[in-house]
Amino acid sequence: MAGRPQAVPFTTGWLIALLLAICAAAASAQPVDDPDAILETARQRVDSIEKRLQGDSTDAELVAMRDALLEVQQGAEQIAQTQAPDLARAQARLTELGAAPDGAREDSDVAAQRASLQKTTEALNARIKLARLLSVESLQLADQAAKQRRSRFQAHLFERTDALLSPSFWHDLRDLFSTDEAPHSPWQGQLAAAFARMSAAAWLAWFGVALIGIALRIALGRVVARLAATHSPAARVRRTLYALAQTLLWMLVPGALAWGLVLGLNWQRPTPEPLHGLLASFFGVVLFSSYLAGLGRALLAADQPAWRLVPMPDALARALRWQPAVIGSVTLAGWLLQRLAALAQADLAAEVAINCVYALVLALVVGRSLRQGERLRRAALAAAAAAPPGDAAAEAPDETPPRPLWVSLMLAGVWLALVASVVCIVIGYVALGGFVARQVIWVFAVSLTAYLLTLLVADVFDTWVRSPPVDGADGSEPDGAMPAQSDAAVSPSHLRNQAAVIAAGGLQLAVLLVALVLILAPFGEGPGDLWQRLGQLDVGVAVGELQVRPVAVLRALLVFGLSMLAVRALKRWLANSFLPTTRLDAGMRSSATTLFGFVGTVLAIAFGLSAIGLALDKIAWIASALSVGIGFGLQAVVSNFVSGLILLAERPVKVGDWVTLGGIEGDIRRINVRATEIQMGDRSTVIVPNSEFITKTVRNVTLASPLGLVQIKLPMPLDTDTERVRDLLLQAFEQHDDVLESPQPKVYLDGFDNGNLVFNATGYVVSPRQSYAVKSALLFRVLKELRDADLPMWRPPSLVLRDPRTDAPA
Repeated sequence: MAGRPQAVPFTTGWLIALLLAICAAAASAQPVDDPDAILETARQRVDSIEKRLQGDSTDAELVAMRDALLEVQQGAEQIAQTQAPDLARAQARLTELGAAPDGAREDSDVAAQRASLQKTTEALNARIKLARLLSVESLQLADQAAKQRRSRFQAHLFERTDALLSPSFWHDLRDLFSTDEAPHSPWQGQLAAAFARMSAAAWLAWFGVALIGIALRIALGRVVARLAATHSPAARVRRTLYALAQTLLWMLVPGALAWGLVLGLNWQRPTPEPLHGLLASFFGVVLFSSYLAGLGRALLAADQPAWRLVPMPDALARALRWQPAVIGSVTLAGWLLQRLAALAQADLAAEVAINCVYALVLALVVGRSLRQGERLRRAALAAAAAAPPGDAAAEAPDETPPRPLWVSLMLAGVWLALVASVVCIVIGYVALGGFVARQVIWVFAVSLTAYLLTLLVADVFDTWVRSPPVDGADGSEPDGAMPAQSDAAVSPSHLRNQAAVIAAGGLQLAVLLVALVLILAPFGEGPGDLWQRLGQLDVGVAVGELQVRPVAVLRALLVFGLSMLAVRALKRWLANSFLPTTRLDAGMRSSATTLFGFVGTVLAIAFGLSAIGLALDKIAWIASALSVGIGFGLQAVVSNFVSGLILLAERPVKVGDWVTLGGIEGDIRRINVRATEIQMGDRSTVIVPNSEFITKTVRNVTLASPLGLVQIKLPMPLDTDTERVRDLLLQAFEQHDDVLESPQPKVYLDGFDNGNLVFNATGYVVSPRQSYAVKSALLFRVLKELRDADLPMWRPPSLVLRDPRTDAPA
């Protein structure tokens, strides 16, 4: 049998932590205004920890040393940041004084001040360099400590013992149970003494806490059910809130019982170590196990299918209703047995046997649940397929929802992990097999928690933050309306909905990232590592000579956002308040507002880049560097942008004009940076690049005059009474409400066409957009009045018969 690793005394880690705490207290005792002393103390701490990292340290010692190094790093970085402004001010004053004159006398006060500033600058520069050196060295040593922890974890994880099927393993285990002398463990006597000290009052307190927990569980359960049924909105948020409440309520009674037991054992005086640590950990594991059971029961909702969040058949939910409680109980029992064996310093054979039983039971419970779920699902699918077409079972597809691909892959991964766990236990890698089995439970717990929280975030924002769509809030416009401004369509409800979607997405992403960190925590990448990496982000990332820091990025985003809000407010003020008081028409007002928006956006971007630390000269350098790429790859974009500026400045076309361009005819709705939107007669929109208006022939119907021409050409026979036809046409034009009196309607005799007289009647309306409809109405009226006046519009051709013998008319 492989040798057992040497047990490390429990107090060693605490001793290291106490020594580091004393060092931290000594460092904090230094005056705050003496950074040199603080840096010297930090230097000594780093050197001491570096020497200890060269040897063999326990996991507790590595954790304590890593925490101390991170504390040193934060203190050194803070000193560097606080001293940097002083150094900048001293250098600025030294620059104002200038260099000492060569060969000329200088005032003694100025020379003394220059010497003092030079000395101060050198001291501050040396202090900042030392602080940053300590910061970098502390981070490197902290990473080294974390790597040693992971190495120890992996070494322990892949340590091999006698195989479960080997005779030597069972021989050692039989000798362990056949011996008469049991190893003495101090925690057993401590636990017996603690129970013996529990008085009647302590037992009453424990029962009182248990009864309070049970009463609260019943009362809060009823309150939550009533609130969810009557006072929650009719949306999915009521189901997610109810599931979260049920999960937390499941932790109440077991947690109250465990806390009451810990309270009773510590009634007269606190229990000593290691029993005190065992009881504290026991309380946490009870809460975790009950949380597992409550989360599984809440998501399954076997008794309340309407409140179920996980899509699954009712039969499967009812079959699995007790599996979460069983998994929670096995987790609690396995942890308790492992911890008691470690405290009792049991033989390696006993520890291996406990790990084997724990991992095998976990694998058996999880595997049985998966197998039962798959069997019930296949039975439901077979029943639905065999049911006749008119049966209700065949018409209920929600009972057997299709399985997504990611679910199939996840189940295959779980089966593979369970098989690998059993194989590792059988061949002797008990630690690895137990770790894999426990990791399956841990991944399930974290994943289901993240699933519930992401649903809760989405439902809360969709129900209580986002505003429902109302008439006109979706950005639609009534028929025939011309949008004066693009900003006018952005209502407060739109902005709130956009902010709600962004906030919900950010929170869901944060939940997923935290879940990923928690899943990786057993591998040595815990929340502390994440927090330490987030703390390093404050230093920033160097991009050339530019130091990009998250604080500077946030400040730049804030400056850009405020600048854009100011631009939007000024555009709204120009469009609604100032420009209507001028003599500019609607198209010119729209062009001026759009041009102001372009300029404001460019200035907002420049302000944001300046806030991030990119000076204007660097911005010009970047623009000149990008101009090479623009010249080769973005010629069309730049051409359209410049053409848009020309359209806004020269105004050959403006918003509201009716134009014809290359077979496209319609109203200009909006002139954007790159293209112009033209609305056709069928209400469709054509996007035309701005350069087309500069390089091609454009017909602007409404440029010089907004009036529309109504023209009717009427062919009549040669013997028609022309005076009557002219009066009839003029009367039709003059009596129509939409035809303008000035310019007056006119009727001309246009000429002859195929033996007919052609009359040309013209009139004007207020807009070319009305010409088509007015022309149609006039044609209906003219044709009716011609029939009423017995004025035929067509004469049948005369038929002349000739004698074929004489070729004379018959």
